[in-house]
Amino acid sequence: MYEIIKKKKIAPDIFHIEVSAPLIAKKFKAGQFIVLRPFADSERVPLTIMRADKENGTITLIVKAIGLTTKHLAQLNKGDAIVDLLGPLGHPSDIENFGRVVVVGGGVGTAVAFAVAEALKEAGNEIISIIGARNKDFTILEDEFAEISEELYVMTDDGSYKKKGFVTQQLQELYDQDKQFDRVIAAGPLPMMRAVVEMTRPHETPTIVSLNPIMVDGIGMCGGCRALVDGKIVFVCVDGPEFDGHKVDFDSLMRRNNAYRGIEQQKEHNCKIDIEIAKGKNNE
Repeated sequence: MYEIIKKKKIAPDIFHIEVSAPLIAKKFKAGQFIVLRPFADSERVPLTIMRADKENGTITLIVKAIGLTTKHLAQLNKGDAIVDLLGPLGHPSDIENFGRVVVVGGGVGTAVAFAVAEALKEAGNEIISIIGARNKDFTILEDEFAEISEELYVMTDDGSYKKKGFVTQQLQELYDQDKQFDRVIAAGPLPMMRAVVEMTRPHETPTIVSLNPIMVDGIGMCGGCRALVDGKIVFVCVDGPEFDGHKVDFDSLMRRNNAYRGIEQQKEHNCKIDIEIAKGKNNE
């Protein structure tokens, strides 16, 4: 079992959770993820590691309580234990000194982008960060990005905090200022990443996206996370999760992600699990 060391609510239904996992913390590299089950009868869910503390043996997760499993995870508190946790999984990010790198994060994808941005900063890159949220309440990790960024732009859809608009609008503004970039990293909702890719394509800026398809086992056996990249089938869990955004077929990926939405909503509606009973079973 993996004990929760710290838990903090940082936005509506979004939690910063630090978990004791010494072996995973020791082996983790930016861009990798874990698969966990909060309770013995929970479904498996993949989550990107935002940060690993090798000295203290902990990993930090940013969790949005949106589905059944993540809602169960959000019910746990400091001192509670997660039943099982597998990782680190996936290929690490390509980290080297590229030069000037723009890091774009949308929603909880901001946490995915942060791990990579921090590693790129340590490698000597100039980091320009653009992070976005629907409104002020959902803005996360602003302070963390400010520490590692030469320039930081915070966007909100409704203009309730900092600059009104989408992250892609800010990226376009930077291009309009004739700024040159050596690399763009994007993590967030699929429509956002697709928009970033189409914006960087005419500039021929190398663009890396972190994909988030439906995933079950995380080790390439189930095939649920397959995607089309450069016309070939890949399994995101073992071949990714990062890919050249200019080669990703976003249309097919979005269709696959939406395929089970109705089933998921019906299951969540029908499945009323008593969290306290589940926690009791977890401690037996």
